[in-house]
This record gives sequence, C-alpha cells and structure tokens, in this order.
Amino acid sequence: MSTPNAATSNSQWRMARWPRLCARVGIGSWLLGVLVVSGCARSQATANDDILRVIIRASPVNFDPRIGTDENSQRVHQLVYDHLLAIDDRLRVVAGPPALAASMDNPDPLTYIVRLRPGVRFHDGHELTATDVVYTFGSFLDPEFISARKGAYATVKSVKALDDYTVEFKLKEPFGSFPIQLVMHVVPDGAGESLRTFPIGTGPYRFVRYVVDDQVELTAFEGYWDGLPQNAGVTLRIVPDETMRGLELRKGTADLTVNDVSPDIAYQLEKSGVQVIKAQGVDYLYLGLNMRDPVLADRRVRHAIAYAIDRQAIVDYLRRGLARPAVGVLSPVAWAFEPDVRQFGHDVTRAKQLLDEAGYPDPDGDGPRPRLRLSLKTSTDEYFRLQATVIQQNLREVGIDVDVRSYEFATFYADVLKGNVQMYQLQWVGVTDPDMLRRVYHSTQVPPVGFNRIYYTNPEVDRLIDLATAATTDENRRKYYGEVQKIVAEDAPYISLWYKTNVAVARPNLHNVRLTPQASFWTLKDVRKVAPYGPAFSGPSDSPGSQPGS
Repeated sequence: MSTPNAATSNSQWRMARWPRLCARVGIGSWLLGVLVVSGCARSQATANDDILRVIIRASPVNFDPRIGTDENSQRVHQLVYDHLLAIDDRLRVVAGPPALAASMDNPDPLTYIVRLRPGVRFHDGHELTATDVVYTFGSFLDPEFISARKGAYATVKSVKALDDYTVEFKLKEPFGSFPIQLVMHVVPDGAGESLRTFPIGTGPYRFVRYVVDDQVELTAFEGYWDGLPQNAGVTLRIVPDETMRGLELRKGTADLTVNDVSPDIAYQLEKSGVQVIKAQGVDYLYLGLNMRDPVLADRRVRHAIAYAIDRQAIVDYLRRGLARPAVGVLSPVAWAFEPDVRQFGHDVTRAKQLLDEAGYPDPDGDGPRPRLRLSLKTSTDEYFRLQATVIQQNLREVGIDVDVRSYEFATFYADVLKGNVQMYQLQWVGVTDPDMLRRVYHSTQVPPVGFNRIYYTNPEVDRLIDLATAATTDENRRKYYGEVQKIVAEDAPYISLWYKTNVAVARPNLHNVRLTPQASFWTLKDVRKVAPYGPAFSGPSDSPGSQPGS
C-alpha cells in the first residue's frame, strides 16, 4: 500500500489532474449544455393522470420470457409475468411474495418440491396450476425448443405435477445452485409462439399493445394476487437518444427512467430538482487480462496494472459517485460475498517496483520511452471509450504504453470470445448467484461452454468450485466460494473496477420509487403519482427508495 506521503500525493494528483483529463476526454460534454439550455423553461407534467411514462433506451426483442434475454424484453417480463421463486435483497432465492411459490422443499440432493399459492390467475382469467409450471420448465427439456436459457437446465432430469399445486423437479446430479434456475417467469400451459408478440402472465400489468420502436402499453391487472397496482398502468417509451431522454424528464413529458441515463445527465437533472434515487446494484465492471498472453501471464505485471488504475478517481469523476470500487465478481450485497480478499489501492510507486521485478525496467528514467506496450480493446460506447482513455492515462504514469482500440460491439465481443485480445473491458450485469464464479473461473468453462474468456487455470480453484457446486447447504457453499474469491483476488485475472449504483431519475410528483439490487421493474407497481408540486410532495427524501449510492 502507499505510504501516507504517497497517499497524499495521489490525492493531490487527482484533484489537480482530473479536471484537465476530464476536459480532454470529453467528460461534462456538450450534452449537459444542451440539457440546461433546452430545459430552462421548466414545464410540468403534460397530463395529471395515473399512467407511468417510463423511458427505456431500446426496443424489446421478445415478450416470451423463456426466450427473450435482452434487458428491455426482461423489463416487460417483470411487469407482465411472475417468477416461480424470487430473489431477496441479499440475493438469496426465496419462496413467498413476490414469488408464485408458497414454499420449496429439498428432501434429498436430487429432488426439489415447489408448492404454489392457490388462487393466482392469468390475465385471461384461468387459474395458475402445476400444469403451467411443468409446461414452462418442460420447454427447456424439449430438444426442439430453442432458447439461450436451456443450458441452465442441463442438470434437470424431469419436472412433473404431483397435484394441482405441487411440482417436483428431479436432477441428474447434485447442484447446489439449482434454485436460482427456478427464478423464472411462468407462462400459460400451451402458449406456444403467441407469447413472442402478445404476452399473457400473472403479473401486476396486462399487455395492451406494442407500437414497434415507439412504446409498449400496459394496464394495471385488476385481479393481481398481490393487490392492485398503485397506478393505472405503465407505458414504456423507447427513446434511443440520451439527450432526448434527459430532456423529456426535464420537461415532464416522461415520468421515470431506471439506469438509462449517464452519470453526467443524472447529475444535471438532480441539480434541476428532479428526483434521483440511488441504491447499491450488482452490475460489475472489470478489466479482463488474457492469461495466455506471455506478458500478462506474469502475476507481477497483473498486480502492477491493478495498482496503477485509480478506481476511486474513476468512481468520483467519471461515474460522478454513482458506483463503488469493486473487489470481485460478487457484489457486497450478495450473501456469498467474501470481503477478506486482496485489494489494490492506487499506488504508482508499487506498480513501478513490480514492473522492475518482472523484468520491465524504465529504459530512460523520466523520458518518454515505455517499459512495455499492451493493447486494450473496448466497444465504441461513449462511456467505455472515455474510461479506456482514463485507464490508458493511468498506465502511462507507470510506464505502460496502451494502444486503445474501439470496435462496434459485435466485432469487439467476437474478439473477446475468440481470445483475440490482450486486455479488454466489459461488465457483468445482474450477477445474483455465486455459481457465476464457476462459469467465469473454472478451467472447463472456456468459450463456447462457459464464460472463462481470460483462459484462467488454477487447479485449487477448480477443486473448490467443484466442492461448492456439489454442496447442499449454503454454509458449505459460502465457505468454498469464499476461498475461491480469495485465491482469484490474489491471482488477478480480472482487474476489478467498480460496482454500479442503480439510479432512478423520477419526476418530483412520483412517490414510492424503490430500487432493488437488480433494478427490477416489478416494483413499479408500488409507484403512485400525486399532483405535480402539490401539497403532498415533500421532496426526494419522501421516497423510501432513496438511499446512499456508494
């Protein structure tokens, strides 16, 4: 770690250097000026009604929750359907509200028994029974059914109804993380292809219509088992341009957006009096290092890179505080998170020492020649491009020259999957179960089988992950996964950057805006409108969802 003097120096460097660096890479760009100028004539809501107008950035792809995996399709699923099991705020799998299951038992390592709550009805009026659950999960066992989700159910041997409200799942082998696979939306028996374009579920909202690339209209479901929503419906408006998303919120022609404006726009809107509600999230952004690369195979080089990157400055300036420095794939809100792991503060001196030890001395003292050269691939997304520039500057300070190459996402992602990278930056979205550690770090999980895109191999990590996978108690799983996190943090195949802070930007007349760690849209059912700026409004703190972000 840095000495006190070094820490003071680093702090002074950030204060002096970041304003100039931000100006150079475009932080606080013209978007803010457009937002301020265009929003000067402050307007109130165009209509005082009970429909929530929620802005999303892209169109949904498929309304069938067994198939649609893109973010905006899943947002529709969260409003129209209900999960069989649910995830609580500590990311544990639970039965009971808001899940359709009243209980779940695990009488032996290969058997899970789920009992449904009676009286739940689909939007077409028929009652939910075990037959609907069997149909939903049986789809993934059907060789003719095509879905990217099917791999998650490879250990399922059978699913059958024991009676109208009881379902039995049989596994081929013990799999401690199986319950997370039951956090799946249930569809009506025999629904078939129709769900792709016209969803029918048991959720708090009924589907009305989809105007392609414009909006999705939903209305409150009067027969919802968990009580009538606090609003008359939700209209998801598709606004691809970020500046326009900010302007619509500023003018009051939209009511709310969740995680769909940049930190710069959220900051500017908050200054204008719009509610900005924050809560810890589970999205994790990292720098991946290809372990097959001869330079990056040296752990001393990986540690030097980790010490060189100023995560706190990225969080403070580039994210405007809407994140927290990360230490691993699992978020601190997760029940299996291990806090006692190797962490890397910003320490330029230590980074240089490690590069010396690894055989990369400074060739010309304070001169311009680098110790070594590396490449960093990223997408053309504006935020990722800016962050890559900041990382490039950080590594230059310790003598590593970085060639930043940005590509359209499909091209960039294909290179990552093929291992055609030295370093790359990506984020994991919605990490809820520690089994993610297996998919990312087990040596058998290299693409296309799994997500070990850095080609990391450690026999002890493999052994511990195998023990955790077969464990039948959370206590044992927690113990094994904790050891995995400690070893991986020391090996540093990923350089952890930050955990995302979920951000909802809402008009002042919205009450009860609440964010879960996954930023689920299901909580929109509890949001209510009051007259804009009327006597019932007492400011952003009135919302129980208002929490410190990071």
